[in-house]
Amino acid sequence: MQFGIFSVGDVTTDPTTGHTPDDTERVRNMLTIAEHADQAGLDVFATGEHHNPPFVPSSPTTMLGYLAGRTKNIVLSTATTLITTNDPVRLAEEYAMLQVISDGRMDLMLGRGNTGPVYPWFGQDIRQGIPLAIENYALLRKLWTEDVVDWSGKFRTPLQGFTSTPRPLDGVAPFVWHASIRSPEIAEQAAYYGDGFLHNAIFWPMEHTAQMVNFYRQRFEHYGHGQADQAIVGLGGQVFVRKDSQKAWDEFRPYFDVAPVYGHGPSMEEFTRDTPLTVGSPQQVIDRYGKFFEQVGHYQRQMFLVDHAGLPLKTVLEQIDLLAEEIVPVLRREAEAVRPAHVPSNPPSHAERVAAARAAGTLPAAHTGAAADRWTGRTAEDDVEAADAVAR
Repeated sequence: MQFGIFSVGDVTTDPTTGHTPDDTERVRNMLTIAEHADQAGLDVFATGEHHNPPFVPSSPTTMLGYLAGRTKNIVLSTATTLITTNDPVRLAEEYAMLQVISDGRMDLMLGRGNTGPVYPWFGQDIRQGIPLAIENYALLRKLWTEDVVDWSGKFRTPLQGFTSTPRPLDGVAPFVWHASIRSPEIAEQAAYYGDGFLHNAIFWPMEHTAQMVNFYRQRFEHYGHGQADQAIVGLGGQVFVRKDSQKAWDEFRPYFDVAPVYGHGPSMEEFTRDTPLTVGSPQQVIDRYGKFFEQVGHYQRQMFLVDHAGLPLKTVLEQIDLLAEEIVPVLRREAEAVRPAHVPSNPPSHAERVAAARAAGTLPAAHTGAAADRWTGRTAEDDVEAADAVAR
């Protein structure tokens, strides 16, 4: 099972010191956080995409491309790539470029975002959010899987004889997650294509999360991609951890009260009761997150929000260390101990997807030989084992 952190990239005044980072400081802090997560041994770093204050990550591929050269093992991803207001042609090009630069150590999560005004800023109508998500993703897939594309649709000009460059690494497109907190149409879309589905549960009770995830699982099986419990699922959550539980509550409360994503709303007591937000000791986080599979089934990726609401960089790095040293190893061990053998433990890696495509005979001719083995060292004899690993 993968564990990682995601950032919404907010610029928020620290309520305990009055310090407000400028945009440059916040961006550089995000880079430091990602590098520290890699060094600590976490599996994933993901950045959001926003185009409005108080948020700074307007160009995820720029940030992740830089991090590809600065990190060693961590998967670089997005917490939201705006499928509705970005041109799918640019998405195809930018994320294929990131895939090449990172040598396949990336994926992306598509979403509609949570900022209504972004639609007219980019020439779109929020009332068309779902149709935009459906049409744009269909075109994005086509651009990645077909070398020459002829296409026409409702929301952009037609394409004639268009080739998106660079082509996907080894002829296999990046792995895609679809994220939604309330729209079954997006869960249906993820299931239709056999992609991953992530429910960011930081605002919602687990009962709602379970409904969305279970719907996705049922539709995943309906479309013939495997059993429902083999669907690729991720969850978003949030923690603030100290060795002493009361210290965690006392330290985090002023930050919770001003947080741009939920401050000035329900109390921290209500929020920790009704959502996965967990404030306390490492063991309390383990106890709570270790039981989520009972409601949503065995899942493959757990993401934590740890760096918002004005928390100082030092504190965020301490949170990462506590996750990596005291929480994640236990959660990973416990998850693996009860995971059925036929259920995937992780999302498919690029190497596994290349091997599976080659075994299925769907890899483009240019990528069926040594080029497909370039960075993995894999040979044709490994294909069946890798394909089985994807199925598991």
